[in-house]
Amino acid sequence: MGRISNGVVTGLNVLAIVLAFSAIGFSVWFQVKAESRCQRVLKRPLLIFGVALLVVSAAGMVGSWFRVSFILWVYLLMLFLLIIALITLTVFTIMVTNKRVGTAVSGDHRLAHYSTWLQNYVINARNWDEIKSCLVGVKLCQANYQRNITPLLQSGCCKPPSYCGFEFHNATYWTPPKTGPAAADPDCKTWSNGQEELCFDCYSCKKAVLDNIRREWRLMALINIAIILFVIVVYSLGCCALRNNHHEHHRAQLPA
Repeated sequence: MGRISNGVVTGLNVLAIVLAFSAIGFSVWFQVKAESRCQRVLKRPLLIFGVALLVVSAAGMVGSWFRVSFILWVYLLMLFLLIIALITLTVFTIMVTNKRVGTAVSGDHRLAHYSTWLQNYVINARNWDEIKSCLVGVKLCQANYQRNITPLLQSGCCKPPSYCGFEFHNATYWTPPKTGPAAADPDCKTWSNGQEELCFDCYSCKKAVLDNIRREWRLMALINIAIILFVIVVYSLGCCALRNNHHEHHRAQLPA
């Protein structure tokens, strides 16, 4: 069992090293080829993930293949810290995307179904400007019928709210009634026919983005749970490999 665990840990870490180099390669590609600011945002997380995975996997491969107990100790410590970090991140993600938490503590009734932390993180001036520039950069509204974009994001960011009573001309060009908007809502005044403005500063757009983030983070939480279970299995195999190293070292010291 011990030798099998050493081989399995080595094999898994070889695959992880391939994945790490892929992440680093994509990070470089995003820096060189990415056309929008939104795509370049992926560069740093991918690079950090790739380098961290490369270091941890290299330690695991060396420790298990060459049976170096000290390196395996370091490897197992890093895996243990990773498990703790993933559990913490998963619990945090579930909390900030919980609708009941948002309803209880939100300070803005228009965004009451989203947690205060998520609102503050997304809708503060700096982050929203970056998100807005991403939406403009990927030509969200000009290509919204060809891309896999949620209807809420389309209607929230690419056209004025229906209760404003604006007249439709085309997908991104609407004019207000001569008597003014039908509702005294800030979003009706925020709408602009400028292709880089539209309704990107509307609360309807911010709500759509928050909804999209909440849905994706919930999916991320499920993926994290699967990763946690996988890492726990690898951690267990690493413990078996470490124990096997100790047994072999002990047998080697016994007199012939």
